[in-house]
Amino acid sequence: QVLDGAGLDVDFHLLSPKGETLVFDERKSDGVHTVETEDGDYMFCFDNTFSTISEKVIFFELILDNMGEEGQDQEDWKKYVTGTDLLDMKLEDILESINSVKARLSKSVQIQTLLRAFEARDRNIQESNFDRVNFWSMVNLGVMVVVSAVQVYMLKSLFEDKRKSRT
Repeated sequence: QVLDGAGLDVDFHLLSPKGETLVFDERKSDGVHTVETEDGDYMFCFDNTFSTISEKVIFFELILDNMGEEGQDQEDWKKYVTGTDLLDMKLEDILESINSVKARLSKSVQIQTLLRAFEARDRNIQESNFDRVNFWSMVNLGVMVVVSAVQVYMLKSLFEDKRKSRT
């Protein structure tokens, strides 16, 4: 997501380890992409060459789901379980609840981070608008002062006696 900068747009490229283009976005202000991955190094690039004069502030988050370690964690829990089947069921239920809370908490953190990014972009736009309103208010005030001075001069010149007095 582009938080600040002229136009609030940027090009985005995502390349696979084989060099294939997976995602290509031109002049977008934000985007969410989901990609099935394979082993290797991926390359992503934010490109601002079309607007070299203005710099941009970018927010991005990389989320890796299903890394394969969660199944191993569950197997670690199972080796500590001893006793009857009833105990196994209770521990499985507790483990399921903990994993559910963990997943929901992780999603909540991701959503809050995204909302913070939206708030930062909106704050930057608001500050830019504030500066623009102040500038044009000062221009308007200057024009009003000049117009009032011209009106006073014109009104004064209407009442001046332009005849030369003879004595």
